[in-house]
Amino acid sequence: MNELLPLLLQGAWVTVQVTFFGSLLAILAALVGAFARLSPIAPLRWLAITYIELFRGSSLLVQLFWLYFVLPMPPFNVEMSAFQVAVIGLGLNIGAYGAEVLRGAIRSVHEGQYEACLALNMTPWQRLRRVILPQALLAAIPPGTNLLIELLKNTSLVSLITLSDLAFRARQLDQATLQTLEIFGLALVIYFVLAQFINFGMRTLERRLARGRMRGGLS
Repeated sequence: MNELLPLLLQGAWVTVQVTFFGSLLAILAALVGAFARLSPIAPLRWLAITYIELFRGSSLLVQLFWLYFVLPMPPFNVEMSAFQVAVIGLGLNIGAYGAEVLRGAIRSVHEGQYEACLALNMTPWQRLRRVILPQALLAAIPPGTNLLIELLKNTSLVSLITLSDLAFRARQLDQATLQTLEIFGLALVIYFVLAQFINFGMRTLERRLARGRMRGGLS
């Protein structure tokens, strides 16, 4: 175990990095996708719908293969490292699901809230920042937490584009030592611990937003 654990932790560190940067991209993509989907500007709505349906309606593994193997070919000629492909592929895929989650959360805010904002003569930005978004984010956190944990678990697919993540290291060590039970048992525990970190962080954020909602805003 003293020899196996450091090698698995090297792969776990790659998994953590992919999860972290992929989560940032997913959150950004979800915000942009949700607001574009709700936009009164038709071309923005069409672009958002195309993005969401494309990434939700196709396999993540095929998306990763497409980004890693197809984009470098003519006429695209876009080359990216395996790490960049992993972050972009996972981030855009989960972001498409997140956009629909956030759109539903924004739609769930009661119409009376909008009417109250208009009665108080709030600007659109003030309405969004102080009233609508705090309530929408609070409603979106539970399903959003599930999506981030799903992103963590989906990092196991990036080993198929030659990235040495936790799953890749586990398979390497299993083939070299044949200690299948010990190696995949450790990998299971590491994935579980990482998922609990995400769960704890999102619950902390949920409590923070709940306090902000009681005070009437994000601050």
